Amino acid sequence: MAQDMTTAAATNIPGLPKAASLPVRAYVTFLAGNGDYVKGVVGLAKGLRKVKSKYPLVVAILPDVPQEHRQILVSQGCIVREIEPVYPPENQTQFAMAYYVINYSKLRIWEFVEYSKMIYLDGDIQVFENIDHLFDMPDGYLYAVMDCFCEKTWSHTPQYKIGYCQQCPDKVQWPAELGPKPPLYFNAGMFVYEPNLSTYHDLLNTLKVTPPTSFAEQDFLNVFFRKIYKPIPPVYNLVLAMLWRHPENIQLEKVKVVHYCAAGSKPWRYTGKEDNMEREDIKMLVNKWWDVYNDESLDYKKCVAPVVEPEPRNLQQLLAALSEAGALHYVTAPSAA
Repeated sequence: MAQDMTTAAATNIPGLPKAASLPVRAYVTFLAGNGDYVKGVVGLAKGLRKVKSKYPLVVAILPDVPQEHRQILVSQGCIVREIEPVYPPENQTQFAMAYYVINYSKLRIWEFVEYSKMIYLDGDIQVFENIDHLFDMPDGYLYAVMDCFCEKTWSHTPQYKIGYCQQCPDKVQWPAELGPKPPLYFNAGMFVYEPNLSTYHDLLNTLKVTPPTSFAEQDFLNVFFRKIYKPIPPVYNLVLAMLWRHPENIQLEKVKVVHYCAAGSKPWRYTGKEDNMEREDIKMLVNKWWDVYNDESLDYKKCVAPVVEPEPRNLQQLLAALSEAGALHYVTAPSAA
């Protein structure tokens, strides 16, 4: 698979990157096409700088991302890495959203084995408090925030039809006649994981024999990692619909990561005309995103370069890491240092 890696700093890395030249941890996001999502990724890069993260942002891009957008990302200190698309076995499947088909390409990030651990963040996410401490969670698990079943996009499921949601499991009891209660289900817009070639190949091979479902790669990842998934608190991925679906579960002043995935909530497209977008808390969060995006002091060349871990893995450690990857209680995230 042909790959392109570009960094803001000068690097000459043919093929596999030299492990000694890169930190062993990184954030990673995904970008496709020539649309305006590049603004979200730029905002994310600046947000990570504002909270003084020690780690870089890797952007996995599809070949259709134009050179102009790649240069913008490099100028903001991102590591740009081209990946080949991954397609579901049946491209005619009706997804909850048509664009979900491209999201299977996110599976390529398990191939980024020059890093021992990564935190994936969608491009419509902003980090408002440092979350580097999540890298210190025990290895062998996939960590993510539980999703909500109350949106209309879930209308095809028995959960939605009976009003059951894992965010408030005691409100509507799961009826015995429907069989076992649904397993815990995470939102795949943010997760902590360990790149691993064995896992990567298993993901692609499993995808070949797994019929696509409504939520595309999110459903697939939930099934694949069901046995090693551990929930973390919603402050690490506030899906905006939680503000009106489950306000009792949200303390907005404590939220560290905001996911602008509700219809009409993308800050760079915001008009305030869609449902719930007139809310004052939504307006505040959109303005908060713009404050970061417009802050020229956060531009890469005006900031001190990120701190790199002093003891990155050597090649032997990297090769040793290519073994197989490593289960309702929240996993309490370690306190920030």
